[in-house]
Amino acid sequence: MIYSVRGKLVLTQPNLAVVECGGVGYKCLTSLSSQRRMPKVGEEVTLFTYLYIREDVLDLYGFMDLSELNCFKMLLGVSGVGPKAALSILSDMSPERFALCVASGDSKSLTKAQGVGPKLAQRVVLELKDKIKGLEAAQGFIQKDIPLPEDASNLGEAISALVVLGYTQSEAAAALAKLDSSLPVEKLITGALRHLAGQK
Repeated sequence: MIYSVRGKLVLTQPNLAVVECGGVGYKCLTSLSSQRRMPKVGEEVTLFTYLYIREDVLDLYGFMDLSELNCFKMLLGVSGVGPKAALSILSDMSPERFALCVASGDSKSLTKAQGVGPKLAQRVVLELKDKIKGLEAAQGFIQKDIPLPEDASNLGEAISALVVLGYTQSEAAAALAKLDSSLPVEKLITGALRHLAGQK
């Protein structure tokens, strides 16, 4: 409904930012990760938003980039995960790290986020991992479409992580093809996200 807000940042508090657009101050709940990257109060900021509607709740959530917004929306799709838990996870780790945890089945890292126990973390990994074709499928896709060295495991993990973030396998593969395949997985994901963001 509201894709983004752009205006003067007039107030920040933990997990909250107020952006004034056309004389109206929009209260945006946000992650600490996004908040750390915001400009100083009084400067212009753009937040990508999600309007959360539940019975007597109408909250606007805002993030500094689309990757974090995509992660937030995917987390809300997991049974038992509400906005508070989703923000807690995204406050603790970057979208790249989150996607890598899901793609590799690392639920333990998610438990470092406040309010996220082992059972919830495992559910997040299981439910989101089911939405992608898996690491082996991603590796097969890459090896079929792009000439790669024999050791393509890093690229396979990066593909899976980017799919978790909401990109198609073809978009992810095309972005990764521009990078050095010997880079660590997190750097591959970060580099691919830069290329993909530049296309929007």
